[in-house]
Amino acid sequence: MSRLFDEKKLVVASHNEGKVREIRILLAPFGVELFSSKELELSEPIEDGDTFIANAEIKSKNATKESGLVALADDSGLAVPSIGGIPGIHSAPYAINPETNERDFAYGMAKLNDEIGDNDRAAYFVCALSLAWPDGHVETFEGRVYGRLIWPIRGENGFGYDPMFIPDGYDQTFGEMDAEEKHAISHRADAFKKIIDACFKS
Repeated sequence: MSRLFDEKKLVVASHNEGKVREIRILLAPFGVELFSSKELELSEPIEDGDTFIANAEIKSKNATKESGLVALADDSGLAVPSIGGIPGIHSAPYAINPETNERDFAYGMAKLNDEIGDNDRAAYFVCALSLAWPDGHVETFEGRVYGRLIWPIRGENGFGYDPMFIPDGYDQTFGEMDAEEKHAISHRADAFKKIIDACFKS
């Protein structure tokens, strides 16, 4: 039996504003006051897990420990099976441009496209969501969305690798979809459905 979330405040354990914005939209119906790790000046822990779930739990446990509030962490990324599942859990550092030493997803997408080459372009996004309480209790769920990668990229919406990913059954990239359409089918939406069904409904 999962533990129900019945607090008024929640920390989103992320410094990624795009990710925080998506989570705010998904949790809007529940009237919870959200804070991001960036707003609360919480530290960014070393994500040394070997799965999305492990890294999400590292982040949620760190944020609840530092803030004293229940914390929700997301660890997500893109995997391309034909080239060994990369970039996978390394999706964010994969996009660091060596010339600027900063995260640059235009650079990351071009790099990934070159690496795929003539290999199968099937891919999937993964999202692990971890909800951690100050007493040490943790609930974690994983969602996925399958599709394929295109080049050149299309669209300016979303963030990360969205402009090169077309979900199965659609002809638009996540970068071309409006937020509402993407949120209905994304890996984050899949994980959120599971966590909401388990922890946000009585």
